[in-house]
Amino acid sequence: MDATPLSEQVPSSVGKDQQTETNSQPSRMRAIVASSLIGTTIEWFDFFAYSTAAALVLNALFFPTYDPVVGTVLAFGGIAVGYFGRPLGSVVFGHFGDKIGRKSMLVISLIAMGGATFAIGLLPTYEAIGVAAPILLMVLRFVQGFALGGEWGGAVLMVVEHSPEKKRGLFGSAPQSGLALGLTLSTLTFLALGQLPDDDFASWGWRIPFLLSATLVIVGLVIRLKISETPAFKTLRESGTRVDMPIVETLRNHWKPVLLAALCFANVGAIFYALFTFSITYGTTYIGLSRNTMLLVAVACSVVAFFGIPVAGVLSDRFGRRAVFMTGIVLTIVIAFPMFWLIDSGSVLLTVTGYLLATVGFCASYGTLGVLYAEAFTVSIRYTGMSLALGIGTVLGSAFVPIIYLELLSIFDGSWAISLYIVLTGVISVFAVRALTADQG
Repeated sequence: MDATPLSEQVPSSVGKDQQTETNSQPSRMRAIVASSLIGTTIEWFDFFAYSTAAALVLNALFFPTYDPVVGTVLAFGGIAVGYFGRPLGSVVFGHFGDKIGRKSMLVISLIAMGGATFAIGLLPTYEAIGVAAPILLMVLRFVQGFALGGEWGGAVLMVVEHSPEKKRGLFGSAPQSGLALGLTLSTLTFLALGQLPDDDFASWGWRIPFLLSATLVIVGLVIRLKISETPAFKTLRESGTRVDMPIVETLRNHWKPVLLAALCFANVGAIFYALFTFSITYGTTYIGLSRNTMLLVAVACSVVAFFGIPVAGVLSDRFGRRAVFMTGIVLTIVIAFPMFWLIDSGSVLLTVTGYLLATVGFCASYGTLGVLYAEAFTVSIRYTGMSLALGIGTVLGSAFVPIIYLELLSIFDGSWAISLYIVLTGVISVFAVRALTADQG
């Protein structure tokens, strides 16, 4: 067993005093939660802005020499490029987050993410600068992914390591709720821009969401600069027990929980894309629903997720992380085929029902993921361990999922292949979380 409960990892009187001080000031806890929520909201706003633009317009603007289907695949390839930056970002940010502190890494990751996103909004298209346009787009996507590799782990730890033990699941779900809030803001923005004439949207309208992210970055930085370092890291620093090379220590002695935690993400990534990004392409191209209809479906799912994710956090405080996480995975497995039966009906009402049913399972697994990861690693390598696990998990379980779904539809000409893929990833995640929990003792 290489990990101990978080409550046992602040053993000194200094750590206890710091924890008590934090817990006794609700306003400080609210600021910490707001900081993490805003950070992950920006992360997901940027992610969904790219994913939505990729499904709607980037294929024609940056890959015009290919047919529409291939262009869409290449545009979605930008998602994969972003995910390849995540493991590297997790190594760099995790290493220094465990050596220097959580707060400083969060500030740097937010600036890098915001800068890359803003630059995408200013990027010339293929028509203006030729092949340099898609190359620069992929470079900026890589920078986004690199920053994301450090953002999520630090945001979760800032909340979890400040939280009262009995509310760790609730507060730890706040960064996860950023997904729903970021999706809602991004989708509503694209819905508003969808009222523009097609030519205006293609020429300048699609850029607005990327440029607007600068506002969120400024707000996030103002809050982040005011919050304090976590009690757990302060205690680690004052005790003189920090690890000299956290990444080396993690890979040498903690590789098993990193791998298992990464595999836990397999089903989370699969259902995430079915719900929130690939759904736009599938609904408009294969089902025949309008773009605005599918964007509204995405908003409905994100609203349910925004409220469902903290509910999952509360339930995990009562019943345990493993139980709630596994419940979500099992629900996803059960609904995988019925979900697409409803969606393929072509009825808007049944389509919404199918997506909302799958959202319930997603809330249970994703809502508990942050605390599940945090409790899998000791404080000295926690930032590195959980960031690296998510980085690897997203490459294995998310990077190619939109492309895989498109290929499955092309080869098998039916959504049943996607449902089967979701079921198989669910089985992997169930076995991984059982082994991860057993490894913790």
